[in-house]
Amino acid sequence: MRRRLRALATALLALPLAFAAAPSAHAADPTTMTSGFYVDPDSSAKRWAAANPGDGRAAAINANIANTPMARWFGSWSGTIGTATGGYVGAADRVDKLPLLVAYNIYNRDYCGGHSAGGAASPSAYADWIAQFAGGIANRPAVVILEPDSLGDYGCMTQAQIDEREAMLSGALAQFSRQAPNTWVYMDAGNPRWADAATMARRLHEAGLRQAHGFSLNISNYITTAENTAYGNAVNRELSSRYGYTKPFVVDTSRNGNGSNGQWCNPSGRRIGTPTQLGGGAEMLLWIKVPGESDGNCGVGGGSSAGQFLPEVAYKMIYGY
Repeated sequence: MRRRLRALATALLALPLAFAAAPSAHAADPTTMTSGFYVDPDSSAKRWAAANPGDGRAAAINANIANTPMARWFGSWSGTIGTATGGYVGAADRVDKLPLLVAYNIYNRDYCGGHSAGGAASPSAYADWIAQFAGGIANRPAVVILEPDSLGDYGCMTQAQIDEREAMLSGALAQFSRQAPNTWVYMDAGNPRWADAATMARRLHEAGLRQAHGFSLNISNYITTAENTAYGNAVNRELSSRYGYTKPFVVDTSRNGNGSNGQWCNPSGRRIGTPTQLGGGAEMLLWIKVPGESDGNCGVGGGSSAGQFLPEVAYKMIYGY
């Protein structure tokens, strides 16, 4: 019965916009269309645990990390992007679960920091890529984090480059509104220690936040949920006073169990945080970064590359040492 009701809801949402009660970006709640969050069966933690059953760390990593719902990141490594996102959300839909996806391919990605440089070859290439990303999801329920760091990474950019980036993000939101009506899209808003709340509110608004469901905080960072929640509320106060609206926000809690020691690149002594859930001070607390995946050749991940799964780092993060 529930599957039939979901199919009916999807069909209704596909009707022309003139018959809808609200813009398609806000027309559905994917959390009520599913029975919980999707566990990525092919996450780096899941693959490592399956491949190393005799390792003394495997049981703890499997129990505490690999079976927690986490986001899957999509970028230039994902192949034909519409096929990739379609396959992932389709697999989640078949088991009635809500998938978490990260779009990470914007042109001039990490332009100022350079640690995660790359992305699409041009703004038009990005527009094509993100349109296919959204089209792959189609009417199935999903949560998408849109381009981590893209609004915090302004320090070395010209106004023309900033305008170009904001146009790419606004265009992306338009694609999700048009093609993926059951997707909640969160624009990334960095973290509390990157830009003050007034600055971030302005950047979010100018990049089209009104079209999005909300904004995301603390992606791949270690700052406490409490500090992020205070910051998210401050951003909303600025949005309300300046532009007359507020938005829900989510916090990446995958690695913030011990808070931050001021370092962002594989710092020691960090701990996994609250597992993916609804509520918790924000609209959702989500594991966006996979605990144990390296931030790069730095800190306790010396000799590794960004995204490489480090079982010893993951193991220590379970216990906070």
